[in-house]
Amino acid sequence: MLFALTSAALMLQAAPSVGLISYDEAVRCAGLTQAASELEGSESAQGRRLYDAALYWSLAAMQAATVAGKPAPAAEADQTRARIAAVRQLNGDAAEARATLLRCQQKTPNLG
Repeated sequence: MLFALTSAALMLQAAPSVGLISYDEAVRCAGLTQAASELEGSESAQGRRLYDAALYWSLAAMQAATVAGKPAPAAEADQTRARIAAVRQLNGDAAEARATLLRCQQKTPNLG
């Protein structure tokens, strides 16, 4: 777990080549990847990839919040709301949510 956090933090610092990501996009990706990770579980390879993506996007959202001057408790609440909405969407098999989740996964660096 500590290794994953350290790796994710280092990837955030080394990710400028991906381009700037808006706070809203980071929160949306955090919510979707967290929800998908919860729904998948951590037993499968896909579940572990989703867990890594959720970790990355959660940290990215917090970093974007800091840059935007948003207080940490508000940023955490935004992620919680995004995760709850994403669980509903993914359980409802919303095509738009699944497509956005795929894009978020494609933008996630390999945390190895």
